[in-house]
Amino acid sequence: MIKGTISMRKFFKKVMSKLVVVPFLVLSLATPTFAAENSSKTKSNKYPIVLVHGFMGWGRDEAFGFKYWGGFNDIQENMKKSGYSVYTATVGPIASNWDRACELYAYIKGGRVDYGKVHSEKYGHERYGKTFPGLYPQWGQKDQYGNMKKIHLIGHSMGGQTIRTLVQLLEEGSREEVAGTNQNEISPLFKGDKSWVCSVTSISTPHDGTSILDDKNFAINTLVQKMLGTLASVTGNNKSFIYDFKADQWGLKREPGESYNKYVSKVLNSDIWNTKDIAKWDLSPQGAKELNKWVKAQPDVYYFSWTTKATKTLPITGRVVPDPIFMNPVLMPTAEIMTHHTNKGQGGIKIDSKWFHNDGAVNVISANGPKLGSNDKIVRYKFYELPQKGQWTDMGIIENTDHMDIVGVANFRDLRSFYNNIGNQLTSLQK
Repeated sequence: MIKGTISMRKFFKKVMSKLVVVPFLVLSLATPTFAAENSSKTKSNKYPIVLVHGFMGWGRDEAFGFKYWGGFNDIQENMKKSGYSVYTATVGPIASNWDRACELYAYIKGGRVDYGKVHSEKYGHERYGKTFPGLYPQWGQKDQYGNMKKIHLIGHSMGGQTIRTLVQLLEEGSREEVAGTNQNEISPLFKGDKSWVCSVTSISTPHDGTSILDDKNFAINTLVQKMLGTLASVTGNNKSFIYDFKADQWGLKREPGESYNKYVSKVLNSDIWNTKDIAKWDLSPQGAKELNKWVKAQPDVYYFSWTTKATKTLPITGRVVPDPIFMNPVLMPTAEIMTHHTNKGQGGIKIDSKWFHNDGAVNVISANGPKLGSNDKIVRYKFYELPQKGQWTDMGIIENTDHMDIVGVANFRDLRSFYNNIGNQLTSLQK
């Protein structure tokens, strides 16, 4: 463990040398306001906000203090200073949305992770996982006035899929788990009938999957190794960097005396990548479509989506290309693939030029809400209209912003106003 935090000068040097981020790019992202907001920022609710990371994310106590949400500019703490109650959750970085939702439930509420008897037997992994003390143990209880203690969920990238899945299970449960499990043993999560979430906000989420993973388009091992290398670089201590895949349910723990490289190789070469109970499947267009068929917008929950984009259309040829000014070089290989990959319909999904614009990891067309296999209603945001429950409010495209810019990793953007405004929007929602 390194002593103290890395100086900003050293951090800038690391970023410039390893990631070649455009220097002096300081941008403050503006956030639209809801019609319900006023100058006094009166709160209609005081529900806590829970941040949920995406694929290959990490917890607050990992990566030498380099936060998934904000890098060295802690989004959670900045929002707290502005008066919002905010927590950061940690779930399996490569796990499926089902497994992540089960972990998220236990992480927030407290208790032992239960992946479900039927589910775990179907996919061949352990039923139970780690035990957590709970970020907000009173979640789902009623206050002295009889009001339910709810939360707001914000998910980046795959985190947006995960929080949708959690809400689905909370509200409707799982018929399969109820039918196949002794009622004295079943997790409360699978019983449903829990209106515990006020809102879902997805940021740069592949609701319809990403074309990177369409038809084995990009080797998942290459993607994972690249992300690990980048994270190790920006934290400033490559040799002692340790990453936890949190795949204990698959028996993929790091054993005593096992080298880090051997541990990573063991995970990347395991059979878990060939199942459908893994992030790789859920993030593919085919897997996302399958998820969308049963994960639906709930009538008592607000849904919001934010889209990021770092590609441009060339004026003469009309070709879509990554914008070298705004696309981080680390994301260039995937961004380039996404700007020209097509699929005439293999696997039941047509990938055409509408999928070309992207943020380096997620296609623009995929981020405003679930469409493949879904009947969810998606409406464009209008500042003069109040958001409605049970449908997606598309907050629009944030231009010149790549996939990791929006969470403050490896860039110089000031995200404080963006997330504080989201906090204000969410707490202004009617109960």
